[in-house]
Amino acid sequence: MNVLVHLAAEEPQNPLIPPIPELVIGLIAFAIVFGVLAKKLLPTINKVLEERREAIEGGIEKAEAAQTEAQDVLEQYKAQLAEARHEAARLRQEAQEQGAALIAEMRAEGQRQREEIIAAGHTQIEADRKQAAQALRQDVGTLATTLAGKLVGESLEDHARQSRVIDRFLDELETKAATKAEAGR
Repeated sequence: MNVLVHLAAEEPQNPLIPPIPELVIGLIAFAIVFGVLAKKLLPTINKVLEERREAIEGGIEKAEAAQTEAQDVLEQYKAQLAEARHEAARLRQEAQEQGAALIAEMRAEGQRQREEIIAAGHTQIEADRKQAAQALRQDVGTLATTLAGKLVGESLEDHARQSRVIDRFLDELETKAATKAEAGR
């Protein structure tokens, strides 16, 4: 150590350059601290960095998986929506067809009822006409018999003969009326 003191006393020292013993002691201390840190702290730091890297990569993978799943759900939704629209269009078409069939059926039923009413009306008119003709025949026959009896001066009360005469007379009138109607056409 005397030597060191002696060297230190002889030369003026540069303030930027540390003395050699301090430099050696500093390097040894640095090596010890670096060794301890490398053995104890570096594995923990590497472990934390690896966990972070795995978490980030796992997060990215999870995000990609979630995005893929969301895309699948979106495609399913679009397919269901298209199917629902198609089903709605089909149901609307069926409803229109059923409505048209129902309208046609109601028209046919109305037509049938109208025909029945017209036929019943014609039947009733024909029955009323026959009844009126029969009543008219009787009234005309009675009036004609009474009038003929007054003209002849004797009673024509024989009912069978009276009916034959009246029927013959009315048949002749109907024949003449039918002939005139055919000629007029």
